[in-house]
Amino acid sequence: MARALVVALRARGADVRTVAEAGLQGKDDSSQLEWAAANGRAIYTFNVSDFCKLHGEFLERGTEHAGIIVVPRQRYTVKQQIRLLLNLLKSESAEDMRNRVWFL
Repeated sequence: MARALVVALRARGADVRTVAEAGLQGKDDSSQLEWAAANGRAIYTFNVSDFCKLHGEFLERGTEHAGIIVVPRQRYTVKQQIRLLLNLLKSESAEDMRNRVWFL
């Protein structure tokens, strides 16, 4: 994730924690989503296919997560990602995001 994205979101009051900060660098996608779910945190990823599959697996086994936000890396600039993420955070509550996949 771009450092500029993290810095900008935090400067605007978003509670952001990176994979590296959580000690999950190099862990598989399932482990990252499990950690996010256990900690009540939505996850932001460019890995659309794997996280959509994991979302389905979570629902099938009745496991909840705090939300998955996906975007193709090449689709938006960092500035556009900041705007889209902030708009999502303003318009949706944590409860609204629960167990859903959001496409930017």
